[in-house]
Order: sequence, then structure tokens, then C-alpha cells
Amino acid sequence: MTQSRPLTRIDQAQLDVVVKRHEMFRNARMGGSRATLSFFDLSGLSLAGRDLAHADFVGSAMRGANLAGARLDCAAMFACDLRQANLENASLVKTDLRGACLRGAVLIGANLFESDLRDGTLAETDRGGNLKILQVETQPTEASGADLSGANLTNARLSGAMALHTDFTDAVMRGCKLIRATMRGANFTGSNLEGADLSGADLRGACLRGAVLTGASMTMTEMAGADTEDMLSDQPAGLSPDGLGKPLDELARDHTLWVGSGGAQGAKLVLTGYDLRGSPSLARMCLTMVVAGGAVFYGMNLEGVQLQAANLEGADLRTCKLAGADLRGINLKRAKLNNADLGGANLRPLMLDEKRAMRSDLEGAKLRYVNLSGACLRGVSFAGADLSFANLLGADMTKTDFRNAKLFGARVERSAMQTANLEGAAGLKV
Repeated sequence: MTQSRPLTRIDQAQLDVVVKRHEMFRNARMGGSRATLSFFDLSGLSLAGRDLAHADFVGSAMRGANLAGARLDCAAMFACDLRQANLENASLVKTDLRGACLRGAVLIGANLFESDLRDGTLAETDRGGNLKILQVETQPTEASGADLSGANLTNARLSGAMALHTDFTDAVMRGCKLIRATMRGANFTGSNLEGADLSGADLRGACLRGAVLTGASMTMTEMAGADTEDMLSDQPAGLSPDGLGKPLDELARDHTLWVGSGGAQGAKLVLTGYDLRGSPSLARMCLTMVVAGGAVFYGMNLEGVQLQAANLEGADLRTCKLAGADLRGINLKRAKLNNADLGGANLRPLMLDEKRAMRSDLEGAKLRYVNLSGACLRGVSFAGADLSFANLLGADMTKTDFRNAKLFGARVERSAMQTANLEGAAGLKV
């Protein structure tokens, strides 16, 4: 038997009482009780910033609701109607979203770690013990037109999900299950799909520019018309390190000797165009003046490395660990540093003598979601660079050049920007 179940409508004041009691329950306070809002109509209401972890929203309508920054970890949201809802920066860790409708929802920066977005059917028994299928507008989880840019979908389950023209730009989707998911025309630009299972998925017409699919399962995946420009897969993205003649760590030691002897001993390291993924760690190595234009360092450990006056123009350093690195005078023009960690790195000008200095150049670089907290960025050129959602807290930005840079969602202290050049910069909020 199939039928619709009526929803109970409550207003904001009534909802606030329920939420307050749930938060008391979460803090083990007297008088608290778990929020049970199954089959309620909460459309247009606000739960922004509230703690509703483990709450029950099964079958509820939350169309256009404001859930920005809400904590919904382990909540039961099976078959919820979340169309046009605002879930920006919400926490949905291990949340049950099977059969939910997220069409047009905003989930920018949301954390959906190990959430379940598979298709589902909502059923219960009536008084006579008969099974009733409770109709919702859409039974497979649908995220068509939703904005999940920058969301964390690590190990999330979206098998069978419908996500037409959905925006997954820069989303972290490591280990994500997307078996038989329908994602025609979806935007995966810059997303990380390492180890994801896309078996039988429909990606026709999707944009995978700059996406990372290393270790991904692509059995029977439909890719007709997909844009795979600059996509990083298990296939080599440059020259093999085998062609260098020696192991990379040994060549790095030869380079250190070359630097220390002023060129009299050892040999200068040239890595232009090489794909170095899987190579030994270069952490704390002396790679001063190394030449590695267009090289792929993706995911490598470069903590504390010395790269003064190095040329890494156009190199791929996404997700690399560069915390505490000495990058004075480095050339990183048009390099890719999305999600890299440069916390505490030194990028101030490299003094050549009393009158001459070489400044660090990151003109046109991609630094979305990069960590530059506590870094020294004095005099650095970020002209035309994309620093959207970057962490710049505690960074020294004296005379830093941000002309025409993108700073949407970047975290920065107002006082630190007082001497920076922000001519033409877009999106900065302090």
C-alpha cells in the first residue's frame, strides 16, 4: 500500500523550544530531551548554528530552511526534503541522508564525512501490521543543482544518487562511493576523488578539470563528453623519475653539495616536467635554486625544505606539506597549491646583497584552501592569484601584492592587510 503521510507544521518559536531541549539533552542537563521532528514541516525556519547532532528528522520537509553552521552529525535525515536549504559550513558527519532531496541546496564547505546519501525507501507498518510505503517526491538521493563546492565528502556513500549539474568544485571526496550515481554535467573542477569508486557512474558531460582521480575505480564509468583537461590520474603526468639515472634522494644530496660548494662539487638538480609522485620525502632537504618548472609534487612531504631562489613555475604542489619551508625568492608563477600546507613558511624577499633582493613570485597561482597561517608573506606577489578560502590568519602581509587576486572566503585579520596592495582584489571579507 502506498500513501502520503501528512506533515505537522510548527513555527519558529515552537522549534526553538525543541532545539533548546535537545541542546540540554546533548549537554546532559536536567530537563533535556532528544529532538524528534520526524514528519514535521520546518520549511523556511532557522536552525543556523544550532547543535542537532543525533536528532530525528526522518521524512521532514526543510525546504529553504537555514541550517548554516548547524551541527547535524549522526542525525536521521532519511528522505528529508532539503531543497534550496542553506547548509553552508554545516557538520553532517555520518548523517543518514538516504533518499533525501538536496536539489538546489547550498552545502559550500559542509562536512559530510562518511555520510550516507544512497537511495532509500521510507516504510512503516500500520495498526494492522501492513507495510505502507510513504511517498516522498524523490526516492533516490537527489542533489541536482546543489552547491557542494569545498565540501568534505570523504568516505561518503552516494551510490545511486542523482546529482545532475551539481557543483563539487574543490570538494574532498577521497574514498567516496559513487557506484551507479548519475552525475551528468556535474562540475568536479579541482575536486579530490582519490580512491573513489565510480564504477558504473554516469559522468557524461561532466567537468573534471584539475580533478584528482588517483586510485579511483572507473569500471564501466561513462565519460562521453567529459572535460578531463589537467586531470590527475594513475597515468603519468610527466616524465618518469626513472629517467633521472639516480634515486631522487641521492640526486638531492648531490644538489646540496653543489649549493654548499658554490658549484665546484656535486650537480645541480633539474626536475623540469617530471612526475615525482611516489618519490622519497624531500622534507628538510636543501634544494636552493633547484629548477622544477611544471613538475608534479602532488601530495609530497616537503616540510622544512629549503627552496630559496628555486624555479617551480607551473608546478603541481597540491596538498603538499610545506610547513616551515624556506621559500625566499621562489618562483611559483601559475603553480597549483590548492589545499597545500604552508603554515609558518618564509616567503619574504631573498637578499642577494645590500642593495638587491629577489622577491617570491606567486603571480597567477592557484591557492584555494591553502594554509598560510603564520607565514611571512612580506613583499610577495600574489597578483592575479586565487586565494579563495585560504587561511591567512597570523600571516605577515607587509607590502604584499594582492592586485586582482581572488580572496573569496579567505580568513584574514584586518590589521594585517593595512599595508598590503589590494587594488582590484575581489571577495575579501575581514
